[in-house]
Amino acid sequence: MVVSKPLPAGARELLEEAAGYLPPDRIEHVQRALDFAVEKHEGQTRRSGEPYVIHPIAVARLCAELHMDGPTLAAALLHDTIEDCGVTPDQLRSKFGPDVTLLVEGATKIEQMPDRTMDVEQADAETLRKMFLAMAEDVRVVIVKMADRLHNMRTLEHLGTGRQQALARETMDIYAPLASRLGVWQFKWELEDLAFRYLDPEMYHRVASMVASRRSERERYVRALEGELTEILAAAGIKAEVTSRVKHLKSIAEKMQRYADQGRSFDQMRDLLALRVFVDTIADCYNVLGVVHQHWRPIPGTFDDYIASPKESLYQSLHTSVLGPDMRPFEVQIRTYEMHQLAEYGVAAHWQYKSDAGGKRDAQYEERMAWLRHLLEWQQDVSGTEDFLESVRMDVFRDQVFVHTPKGAVRVLPAGSTPIDFAFRIHTDLGYNCVGAKVNGKMVPLNTVLKNGDVIEIIRSRAPKGPSRDWLIPSLGYLGSSHSRQKVRQWFHREHRDDNVDKGREILEREMRRLGLDHAPSNLAKDLGYEGNRDLYAGLGSGDLSVQKLMNRLAEDAPQPEMPKLATATVQISRGSPGVRVLGTGGLHVQLAKCCHPLPGDPIMGYVTRARGVTVHRADCRSAHWDRDANRVVECDWGPGGSLYSASVEVLAWDRVGLLRDMTAIIAGAKANMVGVRTLEHDDRTVTVELTLETEGGAQFAQLLAHLDGVRGVISVRRSGTGG
Repeated sequence: MVVSKPLPAGARELLEEAAGYLPPDRIEHVQRALDFAVEKHEGQTRRSGEPYVIHPIAVARLCAELHMDGPTLAAALLHDTIEDCGVTPDQLRSKFGPDVTLLVEGATKIEQMPDRTMDVEQADAETLRKMFLAMAEDVRVVIVKMADRLHNMRTLEHLGTGRQQALARETMDIYAPLASRLGVWQFKWELEDLAFRYLDPEMYHRVASMVASRRSERERYVRALEGELTEILAAAGIKAEVTSRVKHLKSIAEKMQRYADQGRSFDQMRDLLALRVFVDTIADCYNVLGVVHQHWRPIPGTFDDYIASPKESLYQSLHTSVLGPDMRPFEVQIRTYEMHQLAEYGVAAHWQYKSDAGGKRDAQYEERMAWLRHLLEWQQDVSGTEDFLESVRMDVFRDQVFVHTPKGAVRVLPAGSTPIDFAFRIHTDLGYNCVGAKVNGKMVPLNTVLKNGDVIEIIRSRAPKGPSRDWLIPSLGYLGSSHSRQKVRQWFHREHRDDNVDKGREILEREMRRLGLDHAPSNLAKDLGYEGNRDLYAGLGSGDLSVQKLMNRLAEDAPQPEMPKLATATVQISRGSPGVRVLGTGGLHVQLAKCCHPLPGDPIMGYVTRARGVTVHRADCRSAHWDRDANRVVECDWGPGGSLYSASVEVLAWDRVGLLRDMTAIIAGAKANMVGVRTLEHDDRTVTVELTLETEGGAQFAQLLAHLDGVRGVISVRRSGTGG
């Protein structure tokens, strides 16, 4: 008598789910893959202590929820067999065929860990490159990897805190945006919420408790709305299905932050409650909209027509917000069943419907994947990790706008793009020689932000002109696409190397003066990825190397003053001292000079006053006359950190509304204190803003100066207060 082994947890549910949409021969294929996975993972366990095979079964179930085809389910079951079980590709090919084997090999390549010598940014770039190359061959590989990551995130509690944080960050930065870009919203929402739980547990639990505290009341309210809407649609003769939708926690947290900035409360969030209405035709969508607006009062400015103007992921729906009973706002989303399938499954719906008559779904799939082809073309022009990540984050993981050429051809650009970005998308040479633009028949500035439906005509110079350096200044807003920015950098790099070297040298000297450094670190060029100083200057001058990255490196390696060695003196820290050690003396009150505001890392000297103890000045302070009474001069050094230090900063900028507000936001974001501010207006419409800031000194102060320099309209930022 043969006793069959019981099926592992989830296996029966997987086969039942697959049987709901796959033919019997495909189910048999999935069953063989299941048996093979059970056999090869025999004896292996997860960190939780459960049999390891539960994981690939769970991954396959997630793929089945998207109604993926048989080879994808088989590959999901087998995705760890090459790496963890010693199975060879030839063995898989002989048992399951080339299609499944290619999917498993693709998933294995993505899984292989990046070189441990890479920093986080390089590792992210390597993971993304593998993802995009895999998608270019077969997007099903990435569907499997997203399902794999989703199940791992669901069981993350069994890992250590450091590993939890790393996986959560990678999920938020790569996997969730990728799910959004592919339109797989089922995965996107849950990936974001799970990553949010580990990246900001305090905020996560706060939002979760706020949502849970009123769940029963909200459920009663929304059930009543469902019934009411179903009745009025039936009375209007519209065949429809009404369901409710729960907003996910990460998006609630983001909206709570926006509402808090506007002085609004959690209770005013109108789309926390939402109804979805499914109908058969597009005409019925608009009929439902009319009924909803007749029955409940619409909230002005909340209607979005994503049917006429789909999102970049091809998402289509009508969105409107109305005031329900008790004047409580709620959202209504209206779409056809077909739109809902694409909204929930995204690119995965291609395999569910690719046999539809007329190939309509295939055309939609090709349109969804057009961005990937563009990205792979742009990669040829990308010089390094920083540029590649910028390209992905700006041009792929961002919303997009659909604009038109004068002949009616549609071009897709990242949201925030300008006419110059449009010119570069048409042809690189057109971008280089763009001198003007018309939007919808009217001349506009070149930094005009384009909107959906705009018709753009580019005016080019008659003689070769080349781009302007101003285009690379972010605060001026000429370029909204990293693709365009890379093209402009390449032009300056190629055409004006000598000029770039001079410009880069000036930038380096300026930043060194800003930080109070006399000499650049000897290994600066090598540390920033350049063979020598001349290459470093050229990279700075062309924009290939960002000033922010240079500032971070200089601040990190800024030379610290050595402890003076005195033969007979001992080092004592005076009570109440602001983090300063006075050599050879003790029991004296210590204060920082207000004329030069020394910061940790500055060379300092002390002056013994007649009544106020020791006053500590910067060594280069012109107010401290060291030569007048040398007997009163004592040597000092910075003691242990942890205190806040005051420093004066002088900002020269073009006067405009909101300048001080923007600078204050930067200071608050850097967790620094602004304890004093004074403004001086000039006749040429510029203004000098003198700030007194409290920071921890060192790198924090350097980064704060760099961020202030990036505020729109700022001409220069320098540390002041050296005395006078």
